Amino acid sequence: MSWTEVRVPATSANLGPGFDALGMALSIYLECRFRRSEKLIITPSGRDANMISPGPENLIWQTALQVSEHTGRPMPMIELQVNNDIPIGKGLGSSAAALVAGVVIADEVLGLGWDRHKILDEAARIEGHPDNVAAAALGSIVASAIDTDGITRAVRMQLPARYGIAIIVPDFILPTSEARAVLPQSYSRADAVFNIQRSALLIAAMLTQTTDAFHEALMDRLHQPYRARLVPGLSEMLELRVEGLLGCALSGAGPSVLVFYERGHEEVCEQMRGIFQKHGHGSEILWAHIPDHGYDLLQGL
Repeated sequence: MSWTEVRVPATSANLGPGFDALGMALSIYLECRFRRSEKLIITPSGRDANMISPGPENLIWQTALQVSEHTGRPMPMIELQVNNDIPIGKGLGSSAAALVAGVVIADEVLGLGWDRHKILDEAARIEGHPDNVAAAALGSIVASAIDTDGITRAVRMQLPARYGIAIIVPDFILPTSEARAVLPQSYSRADAVFNIQRSALLIAAMLTQTTDAFHEALMDRLHQPYRARLVPGLSEMLELRVEGLLGCALSGAGPSVLVFYERGHEEVCEQMRGIFQKHGHGSEILWAHIPDHGYDLLQGL
């Protein structure tokens, strides 16, 4: 039986003020080859392969089972080869990529015939918020929300070519559950307004290439101040102002840091590494671009 492959990009969520609303696709990928099988076979490889379950608790497989249950169609056994390049536990959407892959696999194996937007709706239903999965499904930078009918409304935009991005990945893991646990249950009106203003400003700055608005537009009061205690050096990075640096933001729940810079000033990323180093942590720079589409599906391999 021939193989089918789904390739899903990593993602960076929030982009500073856009908590649970903004996401960005990254050219770092999770690749999954699959075909029907008499028994479940899962073979992980690639980055952090030791953190990817080879058994029935695998997140990709569990997601496919959720789709099966939701649609009332029995999920047959599959052979699944997982080749991963996305750092796990680093705030780069590894779980969202697995969710999208699982939904796509279920759609193919069960013959559901879903389009990309239905895939997104199902992934967002399972995830509970659309920011990462919208970017993984659609690509580019995505503003998204789930409406009262459970449909994900998503609008894509691109970062101007004169700007670049990089991700500073430190040598420690921050579980999303821990990063969410430090957030308050409620926020003041002032903090809500602060983030609404900067989310709007960030989108406008990207669309109009208003460079001098970026640093302020990336500011946030809803999650980064609380998570800073879990990411040594983050507060210093967020306040850093040097030539060529547009600004930075915690990538998703962290601990990685997303850096926006003007092309030709890539050296600003080394300063971020230096801040992590000063606080006792090594780090690496992942250079990436923003793909203009989300997951790819290749059939008949």
